[in-house]
Amino acid sequence: MNERYGSWGRILRVDLTAGTTAVEEMDERTFRRHPGGRALIAHYLLTELPPGADPFGPENLLVFAMGVLTGTPLSGASRHAVGAKSPLTGGFGEAEVGGFWGAELKRAGWDGIVVKGAAKSPVYLSIKDDQVEIRDATHLWGLEIMDTEEKLKAEMGERLARVCEIGPAGENLVRIAGIVNDFKDIAGRAGLGAVMGSKKLKAIVVRGSKNLPMADAAKVKEVGRWVADTLQENHWAFHNFGTGMGLDGYTRIGGMAVRNYEGGAFERAADISAEQLVEKGYRIKMEACWACSVRCKKVVKLEQPYQIDPKYGGPEFESIAAMGSHCGVGDLAAVSKANERCNALGLDTISFGATVAWAMDLARRGMLPDAEVDGEPLAFGNAGAVVAAADAIAHRRGIGDILAEGSARAALKLGGKELLTDVKGLEIAMHDPRQRTEYGKQVRISYATSPSGGDHMNSNLPSRSARNTVGMCFFLRYDDPKLTDIVNAVTGWGITPAELADIGEAGLALARLFNIREGFGPEDDRLPPQVMQPHVSGVLSKVRLDADDLRQQIKAYYRARGWSDDGVPLPETLARLDISQYA
Repeated sequence: MNERYGSWGRILRVDLTAGTTAVEEMDERTFRRHPGGRALIAHYLLTELPPGADPFGPENLLVFAMGVLTGTPLSGASRHAVGAKSPLTGGFGEAEVGGFWGAELKRAGWDGIVVKGAAKSPVYLSIKDDQVEIRDATHLWGLEIMDTEEKLKAEMGERLARVCEIGPAGENLVRIAGIVNDFKDIAGRAGLGAVMGSKKLKAIVVRGSKNLPMADAAKVKEVGRWVADTLQENHWAFHNFGTGMGLDGYTRIGGMAVRNYEGGAFERAADISAEQLVEKGYRIKMEACWACSVRCKKVVKLEQPYQIDPKYGGPEFESIAAMGSHCGVGDLAAVSKANERCNALGLDTISFGATVAWAMDLARRGMLPDAEVDGEPLAFGNAGAVVAAADAIAHRRGIGDILAEGSARAALKLGGKELLTDVKGLEIAMHDPRQRTEYGKQVRISYATSPSGGDHMNSNLPSRSARNTVGMCFFLRYDDPKLTDIVNAVTGWGITPAELADIGEAGLALARLFNIREGFGPEDDRLPPQVMQPHVSGVLSKVRLDADDLRQQIKAYYRARGWSDDGVPLPETLARLDISQYA
């Protein structure tokens, strides 16, 4: 038998209804077609999930998919994807996350975990290399992230174990709940934490001791050295500030979400930027994900006016804008505190901020009179309301119970559908699609066509989809040829950049097939009316996005993918990508 590199060919199957675990062997050919991430998730959802299944039903699958690069000793190789049928959108649910948990699972000898069924009472999964146990977690149910993680490490007797888990938001089936690992890294989008909660699965604790076999370890080492040696020229800003720099300039060109996307410059943008975190002394250090020399993760510590625990990290751009400018809040301490509460409770900061901003917009227009969370009026600029809303939503208290459904479902009860900023039910991220920049053009199509809804990472493009699939961070400046070299050094596959792009294409086509099967059509690839109209003031106050023009751009995107004008992958495209059997 040929030695295998970059993967183990082993998927852990967990059936929580039966209380059993098993090993699925995956041959090299199958894994080459789905080398992790989106492609592996779609493979399971299309072949094993009945059409029309309830996202909270035991038949939904929760898939943890490591990429073929996850856990290799390389900057950026910390990523893994989590997927399921989304309880927020009813479609393809996918979220990516970094940190250390994915690398640890890979080093325990697993390429992924597929969880089906639901336990009768709370459980957690304990994985120590080949030893897998389903254990009682009744004593952990209700705990926030930090307490859960620390109790589990003590229980396992493994200080260096890695934990991914849900907080109260996931337990309470909040549809914008994420899955947190390492206290502060969160697979946030699409409500996957609520799927984990519906299965009564509180956590997965992993300790691995194996080194992943690589085809050309010397080449991998050389790439690692290149990143470290070129840090200043390639990754200086990320290394020094993380994301969220230069917000003053970004808001002036209309790039940032402001007050539920009414637009105009946000006058306090500079006050909530990454530079201010340093200036004010809130940020105490930068941390890294697994094996990464870039160290782009902020760590914030504060005693006054809020106590903020540094274990929960610090706010990145999306969180700063979602809970800051989107809600009209210019108080950096409050934004940092809200970020900490979201991490502790297991909430997606993007959907959380967008849903609160939407509710504030309703209140401002008199559609939600006297709306408040824990005594704080839901009004633009009220920092206290943003901080309080995290707990109210996670514990489904008061109006938080309605907002816990996500903005699109909340609008069915509260009205204000025309003010929503979602695509397919997933709140769009914090980059304004009306901005007159190259990125603005890209993000328009990314929001409209991403398989999971309003995603801003351009993972609707083959090269980006490929990165998600193989488990590589977007922030690392590897171009496609360099990334291809890395994949070959790890796997020995000898693929070309075009074949790497095909891996990305296949993932996109499979996710598309799943969405079509679940009832989505071309009319769902759109932008919300709220972001089609001009800004209320500033440089974009005369810029309206044209619906016909957008439709043409979306059709051009379909054609580039080898799909019909209705966005259906053509038979010849499926044949070329070797995925015809999924149709």
